[in-house]
Amino acid sequence: MTIELKPKDYKSDIKPVWCPGCGHFAILSALTKALAYLKIPKHQIGFVSGIGCSSRIPAYVDSYGFHGVHGRGLAVAAGLKAARPDLHVIVAGGDGDGFSIGGNHFIHACRRNMDMLYIVMDNQVYGMTKGQASPTTAPDWVNKLTPHGSGVRPFEPLAIALASGASFIARGFSGDPSAMSKILVEALQHPGFSFVQVLSPCKTFRPEQVEWKKQVHNTFIESTDDSVLAAQRIHGDDGMGLGIVFQCKIPVWSLPNNIQIDSQTSSETKDKAKLDTMTSEFEL
Repeated sequence: MTIELKPKDYKSDIKPVWCPGCGHFAILSALTKALAYLKIPKHQIGFVSGIGCSSRIPAYVDSYGFHGVHGRGLAVAAGLKAARPDLHVIVAGGDGDGFSIGGNHFIHACRRNMDMLYIVMDNQVYGMTKGQASPTTAPDWVNKLTPHGSGVRPFEPLAIALASGASFIARGFSGDPSAMSKILVEALQHPGFSFVQVLSPCKTFRPEQVEWKKQVHNTFIESTDDSVLAAQRIHGDDGMGLGIVFQCKIPVWSLPNNIQIDSQTSSETKDKAKLDTMTSEFEL
């Protein structure tokens, strides 16, 4: 008998340690609603992350998870998907983890088009390390660490994803979890690399971001498979437009036919076989 899972069933017993008012709570809620809507079995989910406030999220989801190292979530997830193509692979990270130290992995994950979902919880600040400017921070944002602003133009995630070959690109807002859940449903169903940037206010180090709820707008009501039109929409947007920007069908990465990975043969089994062989060689 199949047991129908509810959103709460996808949440683990570990209590999130995010700050009160953090947008990441709503992202967790939207994701579990999407998983329940699609009825994805928990044992068929592989949830990978890097380092940062956002990257704690696999611990809060009752599935298989891996908390990796800074900026390497996509690299770990690529290996997992190659070895276990049957799994629903989800990757989560933040704007620092994904676009700074992990920026190169992001570019190549887009062009490789492996079938996985990448959620970037973007608050335009390094929150876990107490408020440094991140790759998506505006150049004139002033704090104690950058009293004159960073002076560096912000990274444009949607534009980079499109230029790098991602086949599904969207932006959501944690202040509208229902709409975000619908985007995640579409992203999880899409065959190929799905990139979802989620604007997620940091009330601790960026309290002014509470105004985002007044600034966001549903620009991308209908997605397009025309990359030229998508580029025009992205570059004509103020960075607060929400919705699915681009979605197209292109070949999804898969292992060549002459390469097979035996996922049933564990390293422990191989190590034991090697030890037995060495032991037999030394028997008198």
